[in-house]
Amino acid sequence: MPEQYLAASAIDVPIVFVDLETTGGSVGEHRITEVGVVEVGPQGVSRWSTLLDPQQPIPPFIQQLTGITDAMVRGAPTFESIAPALFEHLKGKLFVAHNASFDRGFLRGEFARVGLTFNPDVLCTVRLSRALFPAEKRHGLDALVQRHALVPSDRHRALADADLLWQFWQRLHNLVPVDALRTQIERTTRYFQLAGDITEDLLDTAPAGCGVYVFYGEDDLPLYVGRSVRVRQRVRAHLTAERRSAKDVRLAQLVRRVEWRATGGELGALLAEAQWIATLRPRHNRAPRVGRNDPIDAPWPFTGPIVFEERDAQSQASAFHVIDRWRYLGGAATRKEAALLVVPGVASAFELSTYRILQTHLDRGLAVSLLGTAASAPLAASDAATV
Repeated sequence: MPEQYLAASAIDVPIVFVDLETTGGSVGEHRITEVGVVEVGPQGVSRWSTLLDPQQPIPPFIQQLTGITDAMVRGAPTFESIAPALFEHLKGKLFVAHNASFDRGFLRGEFARVGLTFNPDVLCTVRLSRALFPAEKRHGLDALVQRHALVPSDRHRALADADLLWQFWQRLHNLVPVDALRTQIERTTRYFQLAGDITEDLLDTAPAGCGVYVFYGEDDLPLYVGRSVRVRQRVRAHLTAERRSAKDVRLAQLVRRVEWRATGGELGALLAEAQWIATLRPRHNRAPRVGRNDPIDAPWPFTGPIVFEERDAQSQASAFHVIDRWRYLGGAATRKEAALLVVPGVASAFELSTYRILQTHLDRGLAVSLLGTAASAPLAASDAATV
């Protein structure tokens, strides 16, 4: 296919079309045997490719598929030796690949082994093809070649397949109005270049289960407090999901830091969220409404601080939550640690949000126990008035 320079591209950022050949499909077990990159930007189009020594045998069926043999990669550079040069080729550019999570995952793993963090924004051409041509059933690379009259030079070799993606990109600009194409590209791009100190590696450390989180902006200004039964997934959705709301997009542009806390269950998340909102007063949360008939204080129906336990459905980790005189004191991994949340001689201030949440759950039968008596039986809601 003749080389073309797009007079009116749907996006104005530098792009790399990338394809890899590997010894298998597992990032943890297998290694890259070939890298192919087509770079497209203001300076035009350039190509870069190399075979790599995977330092492990290439399975016979993959040798047959790709044509890359053990003999061909013997003496080729290792990934470690070409990593700095490859990183420079890819850095700061939109990463475009077919089944992009595969290529990104392998490169991210290989770069991590040599101490480099690789978190490009990613556009998968499979997803883009599905979005643009929903009536079509097949969106593999062979299907794109046939449907769009692409010209393969050496199928299942890295640079040749990366070049097919560049051809597909050019074809799209002739088939789809540029505004419509731009819209679908924005919808299907996954944005991994996060603001501030937030990276994909950091998001991987967020709780998989129940918890609360808070976003901070410039000068550590609290922006938004939220809760979720899947904190990691929810935070990632705020910042990188394909189908974010306009509110999420605007918020993500302001975020510089994120903080979270596992709560073990939904009640703990409700209490922590309400307390953080009341304390931090984040700009993008609605302030809790205080009605004319809401109390400014209420009798505490227990003889001391109480504790209840929640267990995370995913990790099975326990969380013990402590409340004293309608104030949420926090959560801990053990009952012994929970007891340390109570500071002797310090009076707990009444929290209307805690009162509302706890009263509702006590009425529904929440079982609690006095914190000072570790062996005591749980107190049911019906016991509260007699304690």
